[in-house]
Amino acid sequence: MNAMPADSGKLHPVSKYDRLIAAAKALPPTPTIVVHPCDETSLRGVVDSAAAGIIRPILVGPAGKIRDTASKFGLDISGFEIVDAPHSEAAAAKGVELIQAGKGEMLMKGSLHTDELMRSVTAKVGGLRTEPRISHVFVMDVPAYAETLFVTDAAINIFPDLDAKRDIIQNAVDLYTESGFGKMPRVAILSAVETVTSKIPSTIEAAALCKMADRGQITGCVLDGPLAFDNAIDMDAARIKGIKSEVAGRAQILLVPDLEAGNMLAKNLAYFAKADSAGIVLGARVPVVLTSRADTARARMASCAVAALYAHARRQRAPTVAA
Repeated sequence: MNAMPADSGKLHPVSKYDRLIAAAKALPPTPTIVVHPCDETSLRGVVDSAAAGIIRPILVGPAGKIRDTASKFGLDISGFEIVDAPHSEAAAAKGVELIQAGKGEMLMKGSLHTDELMRSVTAKVGGLRTEPRISHVFVMDVPAYAETLFVTDAAINIFPDLDAKRDIIQNAVDLYTESGFGKMPRVAILSAVETVTSKIPSTIEAAALCKMADRGQITGCVLDGPLAFDNAIDMDAARIKGIKSEVAGRAQILLVPDLEAGNMLAKNLAYFAKADSAGIVLGARVPVVLTSRADTARARMASCAVAALYAHARRQRAPTVAA
């Protein structure tokens, strides 16, 4: 998981995350498997989210190291179940095993590397794959933008093809609707320009994705693209370019052309626009919370809140059962 900046004292008088957290607190705590929470930052995020009533954690990792970390930093984990695993790789495998056994409805990254966790999640044998492509969504609270903004995919799929982009969109749309953000989200398919040209392949894929939506291959949203970033999120920019659509100027989900573009966009929003960023992996059997050591406390709790809301919706639709 690529780092987002720590909270530098910025104020969020009407935080979109606060509403998410409040909604998650109104639900029963979600059973959550936390993999290798062996540093202060990751363990504090677990303790805070549990104290808020959002998650009911099971900690997986070196038991002695977890307890030593809690003791060193004054964190009370006396009420948490701990499943011993000797190291991070074993913790990731054990965490996935516990999900398969129906012990948790969310998986949460601790202080191990993202690729260590995702190797176990995506394993062909014993992993948590489902039919759709696994993808990542940054749920961003941008103070200067009225909407909660989804950016996808900026962390998992490096150069997604057309079929992968279809799944990436559908994953984000399902998260948006099932987590209570609203219905029929507006999806902007980003490129460098807003016209289709053979010189920029992402514009051709954008046009194809819009037609796929017309044919019912993508559902539950309104798509437009290709759109440049300015006319996707700014009404005046869209008006000046003469773009008339339901999406232009007020997008809620941004599909980026590739991981590099998405990563740079998310970091620009985080550092220049002072946005907070919650990270969720979708398309697996359960939502996976990806946090960074540089995440703010509120962003960590928001990541848990979004995943908990999504897990609750999935539970209502089809309860998790043991494999």
